Formats: sequence, structure tokens, C-alpha cells
Amino acid sequence: MVKRMAFLAVIMMCVLVYAGMALGQGNVQNYFNDAACKVKAASDPSQKRQILDGTLRDMSEALSKVRSSPLVSKADRAGLDRLEVTLQEKQDELAGTNGYARVADDQLNAFSDYVVQDMEQADRTITISVVTALLIVIIIILIV
Repeated sequence: MVKRMAFLAVIMMCVLVYAGMALGQGNVQNYFNDAACKVKAASDPSQKRQILDGTLRDMSEALSKVRSSPLVSKADRAGLDRLEVTLQEKQDELAGTNGYARVADDQLNAFSDYVVQDMEQADRTITISVVTALLIVIIIILIV
């Protein structure tokens, strides 16, 4: 009886961890998807730039705060560092700094889609724990 309960508890933990990870990654992807929708809805290129810049800046700020948390492992910190480098590259490309050509005003909608796709791919290649993913989501909610 005790073995059965322990086995069921382990199964439930595995299911909950998987569900929590999907929730964290889904919320981050939804955050970027919402930003892309706002960019497409805006008519003024400077407003589109402002939306994209704010979104990238808020995510970078959230990553910095999560990285400093004692709950984050060294492996997660390394993943967060790689993700932050990716975000910084997107910010540089948007602004045309650090050797990047500035994204043209007529390409901002496509750039927002590119950011969404790149972040979706980053979720697959950069692994972070459930705790870290949920911390990112919570901090983004608090920032916005």
C-alpha cells in the first residue's frame, strides 16, 4: 500500500513538473505573441518600435531579477545568460547598435514575428527548470 502511494506520488510530481514547464514557456511565448499583435495593430512606426523595445527590455529586466534569485541553479543561470544575449541582440538589431543595421520601419511587423519565432526556438534549445520559468512569468506579470 505504501509503495503504491509513493509510486503515485512520483507519477503526479512528474506530471505536475511537465505541466508547470509548459505553463511557464507558454506564458513567455504568449507575452511575445501579444507584443507582436500590438505591433501589427499600431499604425505609427515609432509606436511599433516603442512596443518592441519595451517588450524586450521588460523581458531582459525579468531575466536579470530571476538570475539573482537564490532559487535558480547554475545550469539555469547559464540558460538565462544565453537567453539574455539573444534578447540583447534583438534590441541591438531593433535600434541599429553594436554593428547591426537598424530594422526598417516597413519591416517592424516582420521583425516582431521573427522575435516570436526566435523565442519559441529558444524555449526548445535553452533549458531552464520549472521554478525558473515560473519566476520569469511572475516577474513579467509584476513588471507589466
